Amino acid sequence: MPDHAISTDAAVQRQLDRLWSLSPGADVLGLGRITALLDRLNNPQDRLPPVFHVAGTNGKGSTCAFLRAILEADGRRVHVYSSPHLVRFNERIRVAGTLIDDPTLAALLEEVLDAGGDLGASFFEVTTAAAFLSFSRTPADACIVEVGLGGRLDATNVVHPLVTGIAGLGIDHEAFLLAEEAGTPVEPMARIAFEKAGIAKPCVPLVTQRYSDVPAASIAAVARERGAPLIAEGSDWHVAEGAETLTYADTSGRLALPLPSLLGPHQAHNAGLAIAMFRQQQIVCVQDEAFGRGLQIAHWPGRLQRLRPGPLTALLPHPPARGIWLDGAHNESAAAAIALAWPVGRSTVVILGMLANKDAAGVLSHLTRIAREVHVIAIPVPRHAHHDPVALAHLARSEGAASALAASSITEAMRLVDTLAVDRVLIAGSLYLAGEVLAANDEIPT
Repeated sequence: MPDHAISTDAAVQRQLDRLWSLSPGADVLGLGRITALLDRLNNPQDRLPPVFHVAGTNGKGSTCAFLRAILEADGRRVHVYSSPHLVRFNERIRVAGTLIDDPTLAALLEEVLDAGGDLGASFFEVTTAAAFLSFSRTPADACIVEVGLGGRLDATNVVHPLVTGIAGLGIDHEAFLLAEEAGTPVEPMARIAFEKAGIAKPCVPLVTQRYSDVPAASIAAVARERGAPLIAEGSDWHVAEGAETLTYADTSGRLALPLPSLLGPHQAHNAGLAIAMFRQQQIVCVQDEAFGRGLQIAHWPGRLQRLRPGPLTALLPHPPARGIWLDGAHNESAAAAIALAWPVGRSTVVILGMLANKDAAGVLSHLTRIAREVHVIAIPVPRHAHHDPVALAHLARSEGAASALAASSITEAMRLVDTLAVDRVLIAGSLYLAGEVLAANDEIPT
């Protein structure tokens, strides 16, 4: 479905409204429009600081958070382009360590639309151009760029990276990434891997996590064809999470590090990917001590995040003993990671809201394993764009939920929680829902 962005700043909103009126209003893959748009802006992508380019179905945002935290722990100034935002559009563009301010954002969007409003560029292409334009004008030591959708035909794939990385793989955005195209793999996971590996560049290290045979072979084939050195987890680098330490090892040696601040066993592999990306290039070098400090300070909102006391959590008269948690998990592989990370034998209520184009059965097959009951809600998008709560509650019961209730909103779902009978609440299923929850609880990402 198309992206959504609303700003409380009138000048920014004018440009967003203008963008909506000019863009096709949907995800559009291909490099023709972004290349033409950037050319009219004097190609700012050619004047960026050293670029770390990260793709993946799940975990790419967390990997970027670790990259940023490690660099900042080493005293570096860092640009970051990520998507989607949770509450404010500004979250997508971090300039030298600080979220872009509204006046600068409004001026950049106006400049980009003035230059290329007739090109039919998508929302993501215009915002990508705005980010690169901003980054090209502000000095920094490094630039972290997160792929938006796929990799091969994503608008960010015009950068000239220092190193590239691919995080976790899974099925998502099927309508775009699995569409038939001559010369591309047919098997779904091979095709997904092929699209992600499309960020590979000649002589630029391509660092990956560990995958099953089919996607691993697909990535290796692209790396060979592109002339990109492939550095894979399991053969070229290793990471292991212990009770108190994270151990990383590659041909350059071994590091004993503190456990990551981001929770879940999957985050050890995202942290390892970030470290491996640093250690496979020699331009932006950091001290070993920065790896440990960076892992401890990394923050990525809406990913197994424990909510603080706020207006939303206050709706529960007796807060669950082990907290109210938020994760934007919106596909099966993300839900599987949550279920693996969740404590065994705990009594949990899952509050779930999902977009209509997501695999609800796949997500529920994992979340019902950890849930005492499921409360299903609509999320803040047009009605046709989300799963109907009543139908989703029925699906939850068919996937094994002992109890599943439909609620009209996140506030009603919270009020339905019997906090005397459960010790945890998990809100999950959509990044749109995660944004609504953070805004309602006064936890705006900064």
